[in-house]
Amino acid sequence: MKTDESIENYLETILVLSHNEKQVRSIDIANELDYSKPSVSIAMKNLLTKGYIKIDDAGYITLTESGQKIAESIYERHILISDWLIFLGVDKKTAVSDACKIEHCMSEKSFLAIKKHIKNWKHDIYRK
Repeated sequence: MKTDESIENYLETILVLSHNEKQVRSIDIANELDYSKPSVSIAMKNLLTKGYIKIDDAGYITLTESGQKIAESIYERHILISDWLIFLGVDKKTAVSDACKIEHCMSEKSFLAIKKHIKNWKHDIYRK
């Protein structure tokens, strides 16, 4: 399923915040992304309508199965691409920034090819 960059960014942010916080609220997302609270509120309603998140009575946000799948996919891309760029000699700040852009526009086919290449390359390095 194809989603837009904004949805992917919000879902990835919820996933990352949930790794560090017991419970994620809209204000946490707004602070992390440096967005206004009203903008995040509108986005959360959109994600809720699309079935990517659940919001309980206390306002705590959790990812649904489909939201989790998208978030994990984007996060995997982010980590792999940023680590790869850092390995290639790009400074961390630039690598992370560039990975944030690349992760959304790269096709699944290209990502899997890069992932396979890196895996094979690491395997070859450790065999020597």
